[in-house]
Amino acid sequence: MAQTRQQYGPGTALVVVDVQVDFADPAGSLHVPGGEEVVPLVNAEVEAAVAAGSPVVLTQDWHPPRTPHFATDGGLWPVHCVAGTPGAELHPGLEVPADAPRVRKGTGSEDGYSGFSEVDLASGRTGSTVLGDLLDAAGVRRVVVVGLAGDHCVRATALDGVRRGLEVVVPLALTRFVGLVPGDEERARQEMAAAGVQLV
Repeated sequence: MAQTRQQYGPGTALVVVDVQVDFADPAGSLHVPGGEEVVPLVNAEVEAAVAAGSPVVLTQDWHPPRTPHFATDGGLWPVHCVAGTPGAELHPGLEVPADAPRVRKGTGSEDGYSGFSEVDLASGRTGSTVLGDLLDAAGVRRVVVVGLAGDHCVRATALDGVRRGLEVVVPLALTRFVGLVPGDEERARQEMAAAGVQLV
């Protein structure tokens, strides 16, 4: 476990992406294969970040019951992480610092992939979440992005981080991939690497 830990301290933040029941529990409605395996690894990373004084921020999908993000309304995905339901809660095994902010995304008709930005699927407009402001206020220049899933929300968050001028590290041991389409994992790795994300 120690080998997966990154260096933390001033200027570095840990962003924990969507380690929620619907993704990280085998009984979840959109279980990411192996998603439960990242929980103890992420806990060790949180512990290291907190010990070094780095901020920890968590993201959550927080969808309405009806959204064009869901297959029931024309999207790709089964209904998942509906606001206020048990499936939307953080995995009960996840150790969450008491002062860690939560960035909830996809709360309306947005896609909710990236922790930094959302695309409204009804209008096509892109808007920002509060994540960028939180990191700016903390003087963050480098982010370590972990969680679920590597080919979607982790990928989108990492790419947006690079676009914001941040140094972005994705420890591959601390994510798992959905693989909705064969080859998605490899494409996500290639896209992140090409954008300057450090894959370790």
